[in-house]
Amino acid sequence: MGIQKRLVGSYVTVITITVLILEIFLIISVRYYYLHNVERALWNQAELSASFFQQYFTGEDLEKQSDRLLKGFAHNSEAQVQIILPSGRLLQDSSGLPGNNNMAEYTDVQEAIIGQPSTWKGKVASTREDILAVSFPLQTNGITVGVVRFVTSLTETLNTINRIAAILIGVGLLVIAIVTVLGLLLSWTITRSIRDLKRAADRMTEGDFSIKVRKRYQDELGSLADTLNMMANRILKSEQLKNDFISSVSHELRTPLTSIKGWIITMKSNGADNKPLLLEGLEIIDSESDRLAHMVDELLDFSKMDNGRIVMHFGPVHLPELLDHIGRQLAPRATRQGISFEIEMDKNIPVIQADENRMKQVFINIIDNSLKFTAPFGRIVVQAHTPPGQIVITIEDTGSGIAEGDLEYVLEKFYKANQNASGSGLGLSISAQIIKLHYGELRITSEMGRGTTVSIYLPT
Repeated sequence: MGIQKRLVGSYVTVITITVLILEIFLIISVRYYYLHNVERALWNQAELSASFFQQYFTGEDLEKQSDRLLKGFAHNSEAQVQIILPSGRLLQDSSGLPGNNNMAEYTDVQEAIIGQPSTWKGKVASTREDILAVSFPLQTNGITVGVVRFVTSLTETLNTINRIAAILIGVGLLVIAIVTVLGLLLSWTITRSIRDLKRAADRMTEGDFSIKVRKRYQDELGSLADTLNMMANRILKSEQLKNDFISSVSHELRTPLTSIKGWIITMKSNGADNKPLLLEGLEIIDSESDRLAHMVDELLDFSKMDNGRIVMHFGPVHLPELLDHIGRQLAPRATRQGISFEIEMDKNIPVIQADENRMKQVFINIIDNSLKFTAPFGRIVVQAHTPPGQIVITIEDTGSGIAEGDLEYVLEKFYKANQNASGSGLGLSISAQIIKLHYGELRITSEMGRGTTVSIYLPT
């Protein structure tokens, strides 16, 4: 069953039950109101008649005064009035019912004979007409000498009740019909957005991430549409980055392999008689092999991090010694490129728990990027200081910088701000993940033409 049918079905079911309960309550209330009013009116007339008899006819013979009493009792009442003897025999009837009928079979008459006012509701045996009767005792000096009984037909009252009930039922059905139409419209507005989302999701499962979901309303489904569109954009961007990465890595792998292959051929042809050429070829092969190994290591690190399988080996690390060692390692390269390379550290930097090899990998990767993008006569400064509760290491260069539009993506995997630069585009992403595994944070600020600053925050 579709969501629209379930929504409408649930909505109509709730409204139908609500209307049904309300209808039953209203019909019962109307029936009680009308019948109670009729009973109350007869009760008041019978009570007034009994009081009138007790006040003006006490001591009189009931049979002799029955005509006068009947006229007095029936004068201001449209109900059928009966005067009954204590034996139950009918003495007088305003509707012309012959006397001598035995009325003792009615419960209200029986109660009145023993001095208790009572009512009776039922059907006339001959006509099957619904009637209501109220009986009051006629007493002289506390002794019941007769009964006055008021009887009325309930046919018109019940017809009125039935007409009102029919109107209420009709209104209820109309309400249910209106609610059903409104439920269909409301569910349509909801399911239309859901259908849009489903169509877009189906297209995405087929690999089409260019699809855009229309945002129809500013609600949760609208927010979901925004999220789905954003996700599709990110996937498209990731796909593009992946394609660029494959293209870049293919190029990066082919270049050193081509160089190695070329020098091997050269060395085979001329190396035996030319020792300088042999040494130069071996040096280039060694350099290109290191380059290949570095790229393979990056790919392996990325694979491990992406699958959550990377293992950190924490131990005590003295950052000044680590940075000084890295400085001595990279200083010759900076000198060859004509770049000023400085390391400045506070004297009181504490020993931290870290994976020394991974931290070394991070620092070398960042400084290597600075060396790549800093022109001769530029400057690279590595600083380490200890604000309260943490250690901050900054690597600042005067290189070409990163465009503002690229800055928010440089830590993403495969991303390369400069597509012409060498490398896989994984170095900064891996570095950020390693710092995160050390419960720290890596931040990058940059300005085109003025340089880049990479800040590493580590807990003490």
